[in-house]
Amino acid sequence: MTGHVTHTEGESNLSPLRTAWQDRHHNSDTDALLARDSAVFLKQSLSTPCLSTIAKAEGIWIEDTAGRRYMDFHGNGAHHIGYGHPKLIAAIKAQLDELPFAPRRFTCEPAVALAEKLTELAPAGLGKVLFTTGGSDAIEVALKIARAATGRFKTISFWDSFHGAGFGAASVGGEHTFRSHFIGPLLPGTEHVAPFNCYRCPYKHAGPDVCGLACAEMVSYVLAKEGDVAAVVAEPMRAVPFVPPPGFWQHVRDACHAHGALLIFDEIPTGLGKTGKFFASEHDGVTPDIIVLGKSLGGGVLPMAAAIVRSDLDVCEQFAIGHYTHEKNPVTTRAALTTIEIIEEEGLVERAATLGLHALDRMRDLMGRSAIVGDVRGRGLLFGVEIVNGRDTREPGNELAEKIYYRCLSEGLSFKISQGSVLTLSPPLVISRADLDRALDIVEDAVLTV
Repeated sequence: MTGHVTHTEGESNLSPLRTAWQDRHHNSDTDALLARDSAVFLKQSLSTPCLSTIAKAEGIWIEDTAGRRYMDFHGNGAHHIGYGHPKLIAAIKAQLDELPFAPRRFTCEPAVALAEKLTELAPAGLGKVLFTTGGSDAIEVALKIARAATGRFKTISFWDSFHGAGFGAASVGGEHTFRSHFIGPLLPGTEHVAPFNCYRCPYKHAGPDVCGLACAEMVSYVLAKEGDVAAVVAEPMRAVPFVPPPGFWQHVRDACHAHGALLIFDEIPTGLGKTGKFFASEHDGVTPDIIVLGKSLGGGVLPMAAAIVRSDLDVCEQFAIGHYTHEKNPVTTRAALTTIEIIEEEGLVERAATLGLHALDRMRDLMGRSAIVGDVRGRGLLFGVEIVNGRDTREPGNELAEKIYYRCLSEGLSFKISQGSVLTLSPPLVISRADLDRALDIVEDAVLTV
């Protein structure tokens, strides 16, 4: 398993540890469903063979076909309001009765209301939207707008980033699993630079206090050298997770202004309050030209994504940049609108900020007690624990991380491992402090006894 794959649980789909866990926890019904799944679904890295089955999902919990329950600290980034929120389910059912579909060229109340709400929440100046059914499509809408607005086609993005699996999204993405080998050739002009990563700085600097923001300066350097870049595409906080060093995004924002490039923020995993702000970019005081949302926008029920765009970038009237069958689907837009209402009514953004500080404090205390915890980082309820073989060498502890993962899974906690060695914990924003502490107890016990 290579170290820069970021969307896997940290082991191969057929690892011995996975097989051993399945031998201990599966029964005949589970194995039968997994066999049926394997027989009909195309196999691919990161997805198949499946780890296990699921029969129920409610609140912060998922339950398998054998009745075992797991707190879900993964959720593919879609479960901000938990699973099956009663208000969301009721709103979807009511919308199905009232208006189940809107064909293209006809608008409807839920779609317009959602667009109005998103532009109300977005930073000043971002006053136009377009909806898609997935983040990959929304990223590609943003790329088309950047080309139309600037008359250019080149982009700058970051190695190790993930922006989706479509050809355009994979081209600006930086994960080899989605862009290498038979996939190419990809879009031309998709330049990449090393990402911000203060714990494992690609430039071998000791930290942002001594590096002069070399990672941000490289973006500025490439913008100047190319001279005709349409957009910089990036996650404002990397979902690995990595938090940008202070001043990083302001430096990049200034460079984009200087060289006529747009700044596109992929907030698909971080938006809607996950980091303790409604948009993760608010932490850095920087306004992009386009924000892309997805995943949690559908409330953990329906596929939904959106591009929120600066009003003066509404320049594609004569072209079809996102002519999707479900662009203004009343059911998916109602789900998104209700999801936002729940986040606001229940104070989930503020909850993420408060509980996130508590979780980071606990994990940093764990770092002081365990030599295999090399770093703890994050914002809000998206945080990571970097496992190393030794804190002095910072050698990635991939095998240790995988052992910790399966110990936690056996104790009823599911999450993902990023980059081979980072325990990436992303609980729903509705989680209680008691359940959060129980989950962190499980992580601590696994780390201290591995």
